[in-house]
Amino acid sequence: MREALFYLGDSMRQPVVAGQFYPLRPADLRQELELCFEGLKFREKKLFGAVCPHAGYLYSGKVAAHVYATLPKAETYILIGPNHTGYGSPVSVSQDSWKTPLGIIEPDLELGKELLGRIAVLDELGHRFEHSLEVQLPFLQYRFGEAFKLLPICMGLQDEETAVELGELIAKSLLKTGKKAVLIASSDFTHYQPAEAALKIDTAMIKAILELDVSGLYACLYKNNASVCGYGPIAAMLTASKILGATQGTLLKYANSGDVSGDLSAVVGYAAIVVE
Repeated sequence: MREALFYLGDSMRQPVVAGQFYPLRPADLRQELELCFEGLKFREKKLFGAVCPHAGYLYSGKVAAHVYATLPKAETYILIGPNHTGYGSPVSVSQDSWKTPLGIIEPDLELGKELLGRIAVLDELGHRFEHSLEVQLPFLQYRFGEAFKLLPICMGLQDEETAVELGELIAKSLLKTGKKAVLIASSDFTHYQPAEAALKIDTAMIKAILELDVSGLYACLYKNNASVCGYGPIAAMLTASKILGATQGTLLKYANSGDVSGDLSAVVGYAAIVVE
């Protein structure tokens, strides 16, 4: 039965939401990204991590662009996202190359190997149909071309103990290898609440993130029964970032789907946060 738990893939993770969450044709995708970055200046800051939304570009692309306009160039980007599909292991690490309409991104095999063990396993099935990390990649390619590697991690298990252990493992691996990396936690915030209620819940969650308070994040999550989908990736990112030297977070942009659709009765919240 153990063999059925792990899917090692075919060394190339194909895009599954191109043409849905973002344009399929390269020219159209670049045009869409240009619109997302419109009015923003690229300014690289020394960052340890970030929180970035993963909805369709029409709704969250402009929010996401605030993060990517600020990211520094790094050797490796560690992407941590929630598992929406239920496939794969509790913490799945991908070591495949990832393809988007803008090209192919190679994995950081050395760093990935350091993570594999008791908590994180090599399992491509957890990534095969998951959108939360895929939608981040065209932003990275638009900013940095092909001059970086990728380490994708998909969390099906997002409890505090697992998130903290994963964050500690990532930090330990980075310190051991000396890799220059930035962590990106992929998450949307409150789902399908009136805009006013979503703002209240999200403000409390964001406050804990800006204070790098992992326990406070989970307390807020449970108190408000919050529907933030990537709380585990956020907590793992915060844990690793604090070990590596981060002292504070900064909110760059907050918006919700109603800002685009005009329907404020049931929105999804989006936040662009950087940790430095």
